[in-house]
Amino acid sequence: MSFFKIGVGTMSEEIPQYNKALELPGLAVRVEALEYHPELPAEADRPFPFVYFIRIVNDSQHTVTFRARKWVVTDKHGDRIVVEGEGIVGKKPTLRPGEEFEYNSYHIIGTDSVATGSYHGVDDRGRHVFVRIPPFKLTVPADE
Repeated sequence: MSFFKIGVGTMSEEIPQYNKALELPGLAVRVEALEYHPELPAEADRPFPFVYFIRIVNDSQHTVTFRARKWVVTDKHGDRIVVEGEGIVGKKPTLRPGEEFEYNSYHIIGTDSVATGSYHGVDDRGRHVFVRIPPFKLTVPADE
């Protein structure tokens, strides 16, 4: 079974080892900024790149090591792209209580879309945990 996957899917699909994960109170994700970057490379069928800036906050009482992520990007026609795999921008950050992790990456879309998802990890008790990425809109500029 391949752990990394890009394809069309549904929100009910889960990262295999995290199917019974706990949504740990105190973990939070904030989308700090979203920027349209037309200068980034993109394919003809998905020509609109957006850079997002994420902050993961651990206000729980447990240390958490994040090991995987899942993104679901749904366009205005209802078509979905599901991206899941190990790490977060190539890292597996460990956050103690009160710590944060910031990063940026991007999505490339073909039309107005909404992005959402989750980060998955293990806490200091060995429990599989996750935190949801709040949905955010990727709106193609009117002049494009």
